[in-house]
Amino acid sequence: MHHQQKTSHKLEKMNPQKVVISRNLTQALTTAVAECEHDRTFILVDETTERCCLPLVSGMDCVEGAQTIVIGATDTHKTLDSLAHVWEELGKGGGTRHSLLINIGGGMVTDLGGFAASTFKRGINYINIPTTLLAMVDASVGGKTGINFRGLKNEIGVFSNASTVILDTAFLKTLDTKNILSGYAEMLKHGLINDEKMWAELINEELSVSHSSFKKMLAESVAVKQRIVTEDPTEQGIRKALNLGHTAGHAFESFALSNNAPILHGYAVAYGLICELYLSAIKTGFPSEKMHQTVRFIKEHYGKMSITCDDYPTLLELMTHDKKNVVGTINFTLLGGIGDIRINQTATKEDIYEALDFYREC
Repeated sequence: MHHQQKTSHKLEKMNPQKVVISRNLTQALTTAVAECEHDRTFILVDETTERCCLPLVSGMDCVEGAQTIVIGATDTHKTLDSLAHVWEELGKGGGTRHSLLINIGGGMVTDLGGFAASTFKRGINYINIPTTLLAMVDASVGGKTGINFRGLKNEIGVFSNASTVILDTAFLKTLDTKNILSGYAEMLKHGLINDEKMWAELINEELSVSHSSFKKMLAESVAVKQRIVTEDPTEQGIRKALNLGHTAGHAFESFALSNNAPILHGYAVAYGLICELYLSAIKTGFPSEKMHQTVRFIKEHYGKMSITCDDYPTLLELMTHDKKNVVGTINFTLLGGIGDIRINQTATKEDIYEALDFYREC
């Protein structure tokens, strides 16, 4: 894997993060809790994971006496109000700077819980137990925490690593096909930025979490992200590779949310990949056939979000708010080929409208 631009910078120090692919959840969590200083333990869940996932953990000796905090489910609750509720419950429960928060849920819970832990008393330890495929391959690894604000995705947050991230595929059995597909889009992105072998496996794999090959593919996908964020924890350079599909994808996601027709994050990323692979083909020489193969896979599995030409100015405006930008430009991560990463690419309004045309017509 190589990239066009290197940025010299002083990396901010972040606590190291351990990622455990669990064969025994009790053993993995017992070890993770023992490695954290904790006078009190709190468990954060949303209304869905309280019902579906908390029972897998609540009887364990290592969390005996832990206080449960519950927030509303789905991205509509990734808000300042929910964050304030978590802070309030930590305070009311006697939380101190030496307490521990265990986040059990999808990316909304791990993002919001990580932000709550990182700011309560100026920072307490936290453990992530992601329960969706999307959170396993994306949200729980890499230290990005935060909430949505003013209708913008993850507008407020900090870089802060969990002490341990525990990945256990047993939780995936609670997911429907749409949520499996949502996480798989991030795995596909990791294949595109990694190498042709991984990409080919992903677009030819039968999507089933029960397949013996799936845990191996999950581990490989997480390893791609871990390698990149270890090299560039605060997104000064190569970590921007992980933004492939996300400049357009976040615009689709915010647009859908503003129309009260929210779509899953991975679906937005899949749609964003179509636009950004098109931009890669016209601007940085990405092979047309591989673009069309990937687009066919996405169309077959993810369908399409309905947009018209009248929506282009709104989508463009949403792209200008993306956190990856500097003033006056829209910043894309593009590819010269699979694994050939080109960070800090810009595109004109005409290029972006052309990519949106391709998305609508492909």
